[in-house]
Amino acid sequence: MNLEEMSKHFIHVYNRNIIFTKGEDVYLYDKNGEKYLDMGAGIAVSALGYSNEKYKQGLKDQIDKLIHTSNLYFNEPSIKAAEYITKASGLDKVFFTNSGTEAIEGAIKLARKYAYLKNKQSKGEIIAMNHSFHGRSMGALSVTGTKHYREPFEPLIGGVSFAEYNNIESVKSLITDDTCAIILETLQGEGGIYPASEEFITGIRKLCDDNDILMILDEIQCGMGRTGKMFTYQYYNIMPDILTTAKALGCGVPVGAFIAKTDIAKAMCPGDHGTTYGGNPLATAAVCKVFEIFKEEHILECVNKTSPYLVEKLNSLKDRYGSIVKDVRGMGLMQGMELNIKAADVVAKALERHLILISAGSNIIRFVPPLIIKKEHIDTMYSILDDILQDVQKYA
Repeated sequence: MNLEEMSKHFIHVYNRNIIFTKGEDVYLYDKNGEKYLDMGAGIAVSALGYSNEKYKQGLKDQIDKLIHTSNLYFNEPSIKAAEYITKASGLDKVFFTNSGTEAIEGAIKLARKYAYLKNKQSKGEIIAMNHSFHGRSMGALSVTGTKHYREPFEPLIGGVSFAEYNNIESVKSLITDDTCAIILETLQGEGGIYPASEEFITGIRKLCDDNDILMILDEIQCGMGRTGKMFTYQYYNIMPDILTTAKALGCGVPVGAFIAKTDIAKAMCPGDHGTTYGGNPLATAAVCKVFEIFKEEHILECVNKTSPYLVEKLNSLKDRYGSIVKDVRGMGLMQGMELNIKAADVVAKALERHLILISAGSNIIRFVPPLIIKKEHIDTMYSILDDILQDVQKYA
């Protein structure tokens, strides 16, 4: 089957050229049985890799029981999953969604409803960050701080302004009496793999406290253990008012969530929000199994043990190829390598050598491997990248 035949029934929003048919450990296999080392984890989703038997058995067991009932009724896995996620986050109330984008939509609605109940004349203004990425639906796009994502779809929802990430004065200058929320990624992903500085994130927490503004943290990508704690904000000794998560929450089964403090969550009442599939028994059985495996297999410890080695090897490439590699930054197993050339060129060359990498923006390679990655896998990646960068340098 050629590329044209594979693509003919799809709307062309992805440039795809390969069919993967199965996965094992940290590897994917194409339809010809060729093996690829995956350093992208399905865009930070497949935290447990591709063959965790406990995870697979948990889904099989749930399929034999119940897949869907709708949110008109409780189901047992969702009750258990809600307990797991509130305990892990330190927040109180959860709403399960089908994706990270939907989690952002819910967080925006909750913030605006909370503001409306305080003051029915509130304009519900939101401060977001430049270079942020929160999703592609109309609400999530409205708080995404990259113009080329937004402009073709305007007008979007109003009342959104954009501050500079890691610049607290920039945020202060945008606060008005109508500001109801400040939304940011604790570690910017698509915008270039930029962690929040401690001064910045604690400063935003104080601004929110002083001005009765809600702090929304987007940990759709950087949460669920990726940086070495269950959620990245736990490094900063602060708490958000609303948290969004997805991706590794279900490790491949589509599920997201927004979680809030009780006094904020109670702003929502029956009829304010809903989802047909969100929090169904299969999705939340996956969530439960993920939390259980994280504990049983010491996943956070794995991240904290392996991530320094990844950083060491990436910095070694920076030292060797300083004319190409501009910077290495990130936290835990969410790292970015900023290049002086197009990242897409390196990603394509890596794929030819059976190494899966993904980019963040135009010139940054994003490293978000399965959290079970081992040093020998990092060594393989290093060797391939070393060859590629050597070739690039030779012909530059």
